[in-house]
Amino acid sequence: MMRVRLKADGRLVEILSDGSERTMPPAVAAAQPAEGRSGRPDAEFARRVRSQVRLTQAEFAARIGVPIETVRNWEQGKRSPRGPARALLKLLDQAPQVAFDILGRKSA
Repeated sequence: MMRVRLKADGRLVEILSDGSERTMPPAVAAAQPAEGRSGRPDAEFARRVRSQVRLTQAEFAARIGVPIETVRNWEQGKRSPRGPARALLKLLDQAPQVAFDILGRKSA
């Protein structure tokens, strides 16, 4: 199993068995959202992340544990993901299977 950590500067690093860290290569699309046609980089980024995992807004919201209105607001540029939500979107952007595997686990 791969252990991944999101650093404060937005980089994803893999935690190796000896405890050291290795920076993960960036995804095909840059992790930092590029300003799209709408002029709302957060909205474009949220939409791109969801479309990469091929889920509807309702499915995506259920998988990450937020109301569908939250996803809609992000994608329409009415709200921007902040703090933990932004970190989760960055993780989903670069390592979606790892993120969904962890989110799907039941707590002890």
